[in-house]
Amino acid sequence: MSALSRVRMAYARIEAVDRPEIWIGLRPRTEAENEARAVDARFAAGERLPLAGSLLAVKGNIDVAGLPTTAGCPAYAYTPEADAPAVARLRAAGAVVLGTTNLDQFATGLVGTRSPHGAVRGALDPERISGGSSSGSAVAVALGIVDLALGTDTAGSGRVPAAFNGIVGLKPTRGLVPTTGVVPACASLDCVTVFARTLPEAEQALAYMASPSGRELPPLPQRTPGPWRVAVPPTAQLGELDEGWAEAYEAAVHRLVAAGAEVRPLDLTPFTEAAAMLYEGAFVAERYTAVGSFVDKLTAEGGAGLDPTVAGIITRARDIPAHQLYADQERLASLRTRALAELADADALLLPTAPGHPTLAEVAADPLGANARLGRFTNSTNLFDLAAVAVPAGRTPAGLPFGVMLIGPAFTDERLARIARSLEPETRLAVVGAHLSGQPLNPQLLSLGARLDRTTTTAAVYRLHALATSPPKPGLVHVGAGGSAVEAEVWSLPADGLGRLLAALPRPMTLGSIELADGSSVPGFLCEPGALDGAPDITEYGGWRAYVSRHPNR
Repeated sequence: MSALSRVRMAYARIEAVDRPEIWIGLRPRTEAENEARAVDARFAAGERLPLAGSLLAVKGNIDVAGLPTTAGCPAYAYTPEADAPAVARLRAAGAVVLGTTNLDQFATGLVGTRSPHGAVRGALDPERISGGSSSGSAVAVALGIVDLALGTDTAGSGRVPAAFNGIVGLKPTRGLVPTTGVVPACASLDCVTVFARTLPEAEQALAYMASPSGRELPPLPQRTPGPWRVAVPPTAQLGELDEGWAEAYEAAVHRLVAAGAEVRPLDLTPFTEAAAMLYEGAFVAERYTAVGSFVDKLTAEGGAGLDPTVAGIITRARDIPAHQLYADQERLASLRTRALAELADADALLLPTAPGHPTLAEVAADPLGANARLGRFTNSTNLFDLAAVAVPAGRTPAGLPFGVMLIGPAFTDERLARIARSLEPETRLAVVGAHLSGQPLNPQLLSLGARLDRTTTTAAVYRLHALATSPPKPGLVHVGAGGSAVEAEVWSLPADGLGRLLAALPRPMTLGSIELADGSSVPGFLCEPGALDGAPDITEYGGWRAYVSRHPNR
């Protein structure tokens, strides 16, 4: 599908989901279309553009040329002349930027509610938070508006929103992706991160954004041959979790074991003790270094546009004594030594990404306490100079998305992604129309990491009708007696991918159970009977592709 078609579909999707709080700077549609036309022309001319047609959203503290960089504070805004390197590299590969996204102001928070542009609600449950600070970026991906989105991660902002919205979040080794053109939160800890609906998409984007870090590659532990070794702490050390969270985590552990991984115990204490230091200790002073003088000035002028919680965190950091920083650095070094010793020869540490998923009301009632709880497992990662990947790991008994992290030493990014693939649950989907191989909507399946399982036919109990839609698609209806077999493809895709397809499914299409010729039943796209009035019955062609080949101009 052309980049131009993808852009047009994205703006239609933006209107359909009606989530204005996602965006700070949404580009005018004509401007995005013009960029897409340029990408299509470059691709047609033979230029290698591996991300051609991919749509990108960028967190509002990362520079996009011509769009204001606000970091979630309108008074802070400036308009950069050039893209940040991470943005420029994705654009050079063919990605089209739709706009800049909402965030916890100055990237200070894990909740996604600390913004004068409004709280970003969860993609799947609008009564719950989306997670921060990269809230708008994560929700734009989860709602199927964009394929990729950039965030930042200092305390977990590239991972907590991924978990809450059922998507992938890659937090690379510090320095692997340049932070030039990024408004700093804590400059020594900040990382540019990427969100995607699938792990392969996120890995591909990271590969284009990354560059030599300028750091000397540290000696990594020698890995003896054998299965992946994953460190897992005792459940009691995870602390208080939301109802069903422990069971979901244990299911993820069992999935790794079933995939052949070897699980070994680990003492989580140095990780959780370091996590508490990020905001309770002297390291938060670096946030004042980043934007403190601006916050002080704006506060003196009345504080218009400042989030009070963010302003309080930053201004309190001004008065931390220097001797506390040295004491905290010494303690952190000791904790890091203990943490790396605990990892020992393990390839990764598996943790829940967050201990629970609060509602908007719960965060409003206790903004500092709720935020501190959310960072229990994520805060220590950058303090210890570790890499991490956050991936979906099913649902809780209450139906909420549940996510886990795999954490490992710096520069083990690729290893962590390989282990994470073992956690991907899959489901099947039967398609009979525009999602078939080579048809206009097939890229939607491919973007979710789907792969073709087999080509078959339905049971002889269906009729197929040509609907007047754009792009053209058929409507499949179950009629029982008087039906016929219809060509179908069965695709395997990540389980959460099916949910994302359903969230974006336009009427009159519905998701139901399709009977196949071998007697099995698979989820698939059906049609509301009321939409068939005036839609010609094309069952005699045996399938959508045969019909399209006979009516190419339809």
